[in-house]
Amino acid sequence: MLAVVHSYWVHGVEGQPVTVEVKVQTGLPLFTVVGLPAGAVREGKERVFAALAQSGRALPPRRITVNLAPADMPKSGSGFDLPIAVALLTAFGHLPAETFGECAFVGELGLDASVRPIRGAIALAMSCRAQRTRRLFVPTGNAREAAAVPGVEVVGVESLDQVVGLLRGELEPAPIPPRASGSAPRYRPDLGDVRGQPLAKRALVIAAAGGHSLLMSGPPGSGKTMLARRLPGLLPPLAEAESLEVTRVHSVAGLLDDDDPIKTDRPFRAPHHTISAGGLIGGGNPPRPGEISLAHLGVLFLDELPEFSRSVLETLRQPIESGRVRIARVRHTVTFPARFQVIAAMNPCPCGQGGEDCVCADRDVARYRSRLSGPLLDRIDLQVQVGPVSWNELSGVGGGEGWDTAVAKDLVAGARCRQLRRSSGSGAVNALVPAREVMRACRMSESGSRLLEDGIGRYGLSARSVHRTLRVARTIADLARNDRVGMREVAEALRLRVGLLGRGFGLSADTRRIAPTVRGKGVAPLFTGTSTD
Repeated sequence: MLAVVHSYWVHGVEGQPVTVEVKVQTGLPLFTVVGLPAGAVREGKERVFAALAQSGRALPPRRITVNLAPADMPKSGSGFDLPIAVALLTAFGHLPAETFGECAFVGELGLDASVRPIRGAIALAMSCRAQRTRRLFVPTGNAREAAAVPGVEVVGVESLDQVVGLLRGELEPAPIPPRASGSAPRYRPDLGDVRGQPLAKRALVIAAAGGHSLLMSGPPGSGKTMLARRLPGLLPPLAEAESLEVTRVHSVAGLLDDDDPIKTDRPFRAPHHTISAGGLIGGGNPPRPGEISLAHLGVLFLDELPEFSRSVLETLRQPIESGRVRIARVRHTVTFPARFQVIAAMNPCPCGQGGEDCVCADRDVARYRSRLSGPLLDRIDLQVQVGPVSWNELSGVGGGEGWDTAVAKDLVAGARCRQLRRSSGSGAVNALVPAREVMRACRMSESGSRLLEDGIGRYGLSARSVHRTLRVARTIADLARNDRVGMREVAEALRLRVGLLGRGFGLSADTRRIAPTVRGKGVAPLFTGTSTD
């Protein structure tokens, strides 16, 4: 007696099809699972037999072989319990095989014959759609998550008895509850809560408009963390395809909300500086997404940047460029998406004060700053100095007016619309413009070109830095609704690029001469690309 049932399992963040083959023969009672099963798969034998007995369908002793094809790829997880149970019932004649030829099954069985939720259901549904499988049986706890994928009929099941009843035609599938609607709006920190810091706010809006990375350096309490936590409120909401992509990563990591499993807000991840390299980029056995993948299409905030281990920070260099991270194991390789926006904050020295008030020894300051390598800093588009806030600014007497999230978000949305039209609907922001298209997308005026050439010679910018400076200048022009990148845009981009120039991370005199200072009191001069001295 041979039975074949289709299933899926999660490999990285992708759903991989698996054919569950069950062969029942006479002979000494034996249950064998082949096809490189991991521990949770092998232990499924006990769960399956207990669930069958609990539902009144105990199997007679036979020689049973379960093959998980393809047999040369390691398989993990508890989602094979349900398809193995269905295949066993089919092989012993309890279910007609012709009833589920276009169906797939995933789910973990409890000893009471209940079907328990698994990780990565939405990834399995997306793979089901790609393989053109018509119907997918999933645990009820995963039904709303999987049903978000169009083109697949999702059937939520609570028990093995319900699965049998559905396959025999004795029961009708229960309707899947719709997503929660009309819930109270989630509170978002407002940019207007941050007093003073016009240059840092300007840099934050530019970062939001073009998807650029940002590093803020300043003494404790100057507002760096407050600024970073207000960035998600400036970003546009996730599109439908982006929402499914973000939900898939969080589903594999087991971080979805049971009440509303579909992610509609851009992720904001802020790992502690004691995190390991595996926790940041992903790892484990089987590999699971790390913080940079959980921040996919969102923000990765690295507070106290020099406190991170240098070896951990260096793992960010390749994902920042490629937008993905590849984890290699002996038998397989897993690729996780990692298109995130880096926002980092740091103190100027170990004591945090910097300048004349610093009490740190030179060697301590050098050791502190050496954790940030040149190649990593070269990949950060905007680098700004954040100074102390005066009493007038803090009390609201001076500065801060007009810097609310609503105004800034409208300007970001307008700039992104211009980028969308320029990218022919691909949705690529300026920070992701390919190197071969930078010069075409960032057409400069003659004066802007001369200024950039002067800046390259004066600051020794690398080719990567030049392209990133051009992308930032293009974003500044988009905020000002300019079609061409002029001298003002290039000057501001250069200032934001070299704001923490050299080992001292301080604003140099040369920077002040080549780039105009932005220190307006209202919104208009900061958002129009103009400056006032």
